[in-house]
Amino acid sequence: IGCRISLLFGNGTYYSLSQVSAARQKHTLPDLMYDYGALQPHICAEIMQLHHSKHHATYVNNLNVTEEKYHEALAKGDVTAQVALQPALKFNGGGHINHTIFWSNLSPNGGGEPQGELMEAIKRDFGSFQSMKDRMSAATVAVQGSGWGWLGFNKDSGRLRIAACANQDPLQGTTGLIPLLGIDVWEHAYYLQYKNVRPDYVKAIWNVINWENVSDRLKAAHK
Repeated sequence: IGCRISLLFGNGTYYSLSQVSAARQKHTLPDLMYDYGALQPHICAEIMQLHHSKHHATYVNNLNVTEEKYHEALAKGDVTAQVALQPALKFNGGGHINHTIFWSNLSPNGGGEPQGELMEAIKRDFGSFQSMKDRMSAATVAVQGSGWGWLGFNKDSGRLRIAACANQDPLQGTTGLIPLLGIDVWEHAYYLQYKNVRPDYVKAIWNVINWENVSDRLKAAHK
């Protein structure tokens, strides 16, 4: 005997599972606000093209597929399948979240030092901009294998913090810190240009950091 799975929404209307799936908006690859070659010589065009159009696109595609499977398992009440899909959701969802932040953290007009509220917060929590930069660089270079270095905001304490995450673990989802600035140290982010010398890549990337974007993220985090 066949049956039709339907869900009751708050407005009292029933929708079939197929209608819900069709209505669910899929994730898309965000456009860059600059050309692939705009961050040269610090990050070459070939790296940017592969990183954005191949690696990030793969996370987006896999996230959409995984979410579709998860919604099906949810509708069926299949808890075993839901649990089995969690690692893929974390990895691909984190990859999409992290890279979306990363692209906006970079700018061909970046570099230098931040201003205003962000600079005051950095001086308060790290002593100086250089101290923050040194500490974040060290934590980022020290990531074992693949991962990210982060400058985050702890909303409870109102303080900035430096953290490192493995693989594509999203900062807020795994530590509770609101991400302000992320540095990707997966090899695909730098190997074609810097080979295995990760410290040179981390040193160079400070020249293209979009401090205006980081500042905007801090302002939003206070709300």
